Amino acid sequence: MEAREREAAALFALLKVKPRHLTWGEIASEVAYEGSAVRALRSILEDGALIRSFDEDELIAEAAATVACWGYEGRRFVTVLDEAYPARLLDIRETPPFLFYDGMLMAEDRGMSVVGSRHATSQGLAHARAIAEYLVEQGLTVIAGLASGIDTAAHQAALSAGGRTVAFIGTGITKHYPSSNAALQEQIAERGLVLSQFYPDQPPTQQTFPIRNAAMSGYGLATIIVEAGEKSGTRIQARLAVGHGRPLILSSKVASGTRWGAELVGMPNVFVASTLSELKGRVQEVLAAPDRLSSALAALANG
Repeated sequence: MEAREREAAALFALLKVKPRHLTWGEIASEVAYEGSAVRALRSILEDGALIRSFDEDELIAEAAATVACWGYEGRRFVTVLDEAYPARLLDIRETPPFLFYDGMLMAEDRGMSVVGSRHATSQGLAHARAIAEYLVEQGLTVIAGLASGIDTAAHQAALSAGGRTVAFIGTGITKHYPSSNAALQEQIAERGLVLSQFYPDQPPTQQTFPIRNAAMSGYGLATIIVEAGEKSGTRIQARLAVGHGRPLILSSKVASGTRWGAELVGMPNVFVASTLSELKGRVQEVLAAPDRLSSALAALANG
């Protein structure tokens, strides 16, 4: 068994036994910190962190058989130990231990999420398309969750504009949800990237979509919420973006029309845009922030 295969198998073995009731994100962080899933698994087995005893070689062999099956099926994945793993996802508490993908994976992918209601208005859909087109003009990737409504409009506009789009799906990579977006998912896989942080055959559940939102927030430079209601699942990503320290751009409709949007206004890195022109300005502010920070630090260093 090659080193990478053994490391991947050890990671999936860890996820199966879930030592000390660690979350997947905590396991991912521990493995990344250790620099080896094999060493992390061995350490856990040696310190008696599991309720029942396991044999390291048996655990790895069992997981390796599953990994081999995925390989025969043509499934591609990266783990937190791979250089190709998206770098920004390593900065969040909910770091996915692995990602299955279809399309072109990039460790550094400069993009922003464009998300919102599944039951969007015609105006909201038009705004989503215009925002996506603008991001493509700026050389940015359009990130969304392949849901109906705003997400779909953003993905389609990015493709139509000849840009790159990334779809974070709330199912396994073999599934298409909603089924009406099956063709769109295939197009994105051919011209962009489809990402899943779940096992290949995972069906959609109430839990998978919020988990997906956490990774989508971490992956991008910022989250733009075009249109969303009081109970929209998009509010989860909005709060996560703030928690991740990622800029959040709210349309004025969301900022004033929802309680959760109003609660976020005034928080650090939360911007409100009333028009497309204002939103473009907010995007430029986000893009310029690293340079401003570098200049400020240089000024401090120079006294």
